[in-house]
Amino acid sequence: MKKTIIRAAAAATFAAGLIGLAAPASAQSTVDVAWNVGAVSDYVFRGFSQTSENPAIQGGVDLTSGSFYAGAWASNVDFGDDTDAEVDLYGGYRTEAGGFALDFGAIGYLYVGEPDGADYNYAEFKAAASRAVGPATFGAAVYYSPDFFGADKEATYAEVNAAFSPAPKWTVSGALGKQWLDVSDDYTTWNVGVGYALTDKVGVDVRYHDTDVDGVPGAEDRIVGAVKLTF
Repeated sequence: MKKTIIRAAAAATFAAGLIGLAAPASAQSTVDVAWNVGAVSDYVFRGFSQTSENPAIQGGVDLTSGSFYAGAWASNVDFGDDTDAEVDLYGGYRTEAGGFALDFGAIGYLYVGEPDGADYNYAEFKAAASRAVGPATFGAAVYYSPDFFGADKEATYAEVNAAFSPAPKWTVSGALGKQWLDVSDDYTTWNVGVGYALTDKVGVDVRYHDTDVDGVPGAEDRIVGAVKLTF
């Protein structure tokens, strides 16, 4: 439990410190701040419901300075115990090379009200790349945790994704991912959905999620609706 908190805190500290590192890089550097708040009919993470298939209210803040970024995001969760909320602290560095957009970062997942011994808090490190091809964008990402959610074991998640804009304000997107777990069986998850920009600040999304996990509540197929405001 202690080392889980230390690792998650280390990732969170790294994330929060990136903006501070970016500031001295240029006398003219500025920090851009963007807020977001939204609601979803079910908070689904890598194919599994985090709210016992109930709605969630979510929100966060993103800070960007040059190629560096950091942020925080929170959502209510329901694991059937005293855990009330998830708080993510993250940060990283974005750059471009050979026509690809690259993203390297760290994420600390912290859980408010977790029971003693639950070992929910954990950290992940990520590397992602994407490339625009006409109106479409194709990407891939890998996430690694030395001490994953609920267990003192390693885990790796890899994903390929794509997004396409068939018309102004419309986006069709999807992802296929594989979660490798040292503590339990590996599984595959996928999603596909359609997003629409109601305004330049408000968007809605309807998405189908599924996994190849059988007989586990919260991992079956479902359709999730979401609305998000950015400002």
